[in-house]
Amino acid sequence: MEAIPHPLPRTVEEVFSDFKGRRAGLIKALTADVDKFYQQCDPDKENLCLYGFPNESWEVNLPVEEVPPELPEPALGINFARDGMQEKDWLSLVAVHSDSWLLAVAFYFGARFGFGKNERKRLFQMINDLPTIFEIVTGSAKQSKDQPAAHNNGNKSKSSGKMQSRQSDNQAKGVKMSAPQKEEDDSGEEEEDDDEQGATCGACGDNYGNDEFWICCDMCERWFHGKCVKITPAKAEHIKQYKCPSCSNKRARV
Repeated sequence: MEAIPHPLPRTVEEVFSDFKGRRAGLIKALTADVDKFYQQCDPDKENLCLYGFPNESWEVNLPVEEVPPELPEPALGINFARDGMQEKDWLSLVAVHSDSWLLAVAFYFGARFGFGKNERKRLFQMINDLPTIFEIVTGSAKQSKDQPAAHNNGNKSKSSGKMQSRQSDNQAKGVKMSAPQKEEDDSGEEEEDDDEQGATCGACGDNYGNDEFWICCDMCERWFHGKCVKITPAKAEHIKQYKCPSCSNKRARV
């Protein structure tokens, strides 16, 4: 439930920044913080909603009492379906509704502040360049981002470019922080840059950065910022097989 204590976004860039912040919070709730989120969605409670905020935080709360609300409201009663579905199906359903809510909020701002056709188109294109929350939660984002890599780089895997750039900082570790052997060719550096630009974190969805520590899940082979899954380089050195929060939860509840 949000009282909007921060300035309302008025430009395309500001609306997109608001969108990314809320999206990051929702992704965190459905991945890294999934246990906490699951517990808060008690079916015995009243209708609950999942809110994402521009500061990348999230909250499960009752809907606002104000009618009409200041902003479009998320899906109501997400907690009621929790125990009646498989957890992965329930999380996927919440993810779909969260994607819909994010678009509703973004284009609410667009309508309120008079975005024209070109501004709306630019906003949608910026949003569309990011994988949806549903794609991240279900793992389908990995498949979609691997397709252009295969087209641009032949049989060279996307992870090899990322691994090569991190090898100098982290050396070879037991977890997937050391790269498979990379084939040398004339455009090696350019291909490596293309790989890194296309990589996204499985938790927050942001693009790969050279100055950030990343770790790969040995189960689903998705990459994550260390900060998003609370793993430091020092801690990673002692992990023989890393499982991301989603994969750990799947095994725990089978």
